Amino acid sequence: MSSTIQFKSDDKLKELPHNIEAEQGLLGAILINNDIIYDILDIVNETHFYEPIHKLIFSVIIKISNKGQLASPITLKSYFEVEKSLEDIGGSSYLARLAHSAVSLDYAKNYAQIIYDLSIRRGLYELGGKVQYEAIESEISIGPNELIENAERDLYQISEKGTASSGVQTFTTAVEEAVELAKKAFEKDSSVVGLSSHFRDLDSKLGGFHPSDLIIIAGRPSMGKTSLATNIAFNIARDAHINNDRNSSILFFSLEMSSEQLATRILSEQAKISSSDIRKGNLSENDLDNLVSVSKDILEIPLYIDDTPAINVGSISSRARKLKRKNGLGAIVIDYLQLVRPSKSSKNETRVLEISDITQSLKALAKELNIPIIALSQLSRQVEQRDDKKPQLSDLRESGSIEQDSDVVMFIFREEYYLEKNEPALGTSDYIEWQQKMEEIHGQADLLIAKQRHGPTGNIKLSFERKYTRFGNFISKSESDSYE
Repeated sequence: MSSTIQFKSDDKLKELPHNIEAEQGLLGAILINNDIIYDILDIVNETHFYEPIHKLIFSVIIKISNKGQLASPITLKSYFEVEKSLEDIGGSSYLARLAHSAVSLDYAKNYAQIIYDLSIRRGLYELGGKVQYEAIESEISIGPNELIENAERDLYQISEKGTASSGVQTFTTAVEEAVELAKKAFEKDSSVVGLSSHFRDLDSKLGGFHPSDLIIIAGRPSMGKTSLATNIAFNIARDAHINNDRNSSILFFSLEMSSEQLATRILSEQAKISSSDIRKGNLSENDLDNLVSVSKDILEIPLYIDDTPAINVGSISSRARKLKRKNGLGAIVIDYLQLVRPSKSSKNETRVLEISDITQSLKALAKELNIPIIALSQLSRQVEQRDDKKPQLSDLRESGSIEQDSDVVMFIFREEYYLEKNEPALGTSDYIEWQQKMEEIHGQADLLIAKQRHGPTGNIKLSFERKYTRFGNFISKSESDSYE
């Protein structure tokens, strides 16, 4: 394998770890046998190559191959004659020399791994210099925790991609990715493209929970925010377990309830035993057998719980990156937004600005990890002052930033809760009317989609079993009659 070609590389970069011969050998192997592409794409991409011209050659090979065409020195020749990219190193003859440098499939995999490993080392070297510089030169207002968070984010990017992301991509790349997503959606058997909540009408409206989306579920206390989030998290995690999909595990940040309390809720939902009875031990022998059986069934479900109180958004980001590296990660649930602390504390900042920092950070994290983040939020007390208790976007605490940064905003609303509190005197005409209304709305909940950046808004009906804090698909009377 020849390495005598003089490449135009920066003097500083020459000091970084690289192996030109390995790059030449791998590219040559691909030009001889395009099937090798499918064996090494999980290991290496164009960003991992050290030599710029090799980056270009690899990317062109992939583009040609994706079109179903043969990528060979001959088919690449016309492209590079137009681009003039190879002139300084011998023109199209260099492609032929690469083909002569070809190695076998087994060696190709080894060379791909070498290229990837060296790319990681270059990324770490550059990150080390960046961390050192920022530790010394950064403004005193930037605290050490923020510096650590920035370093962790860059380190995650290196571990995922080999090099820290530049943040810039061509419009062509963006369009190709959009078309690829559309193809995947088209090929799916159902309308649910993202992660399924298993709530029929919700999945129909949203198409599932999509990567990089920040979803807000808001409501007043006792509306069932935590229950709904728990139901959704469990359903996604169960799908991941059934499909053996390690990339769809769930990380649940429970800032209000302990992990034991959250687990009890899930057991209650699945076993259909009151969580109060579980906590008190008020169980029959059949209940206990059922509880043990259900617990065995759900033990392996990839649902991770972090119940650290008053956690800051930097720690959420750090733990999420760590979990994704180690175990894979499909979505994050945060219960709830107003209990999260900002990464950097300032006595002069209002709570509105703090919430803005938190929501912006969560949206950035969703994009970085390419996962949906579901965050619960409290509503302001002004809801209680209105005759119509249905929530509105203006009812969100610190509503400006939450509404702005989120992709989806949903409100959980149970009219039954408010009606129950206003029970009239027994025997009155108002009581009869109240009783009829209670029977009409018993066990119902409304999920109001007030904002959806990429789709329609509207109202979704859900069923609610208060005893088990369990939401389900709403079945209308006409649907119920048709089953009989």
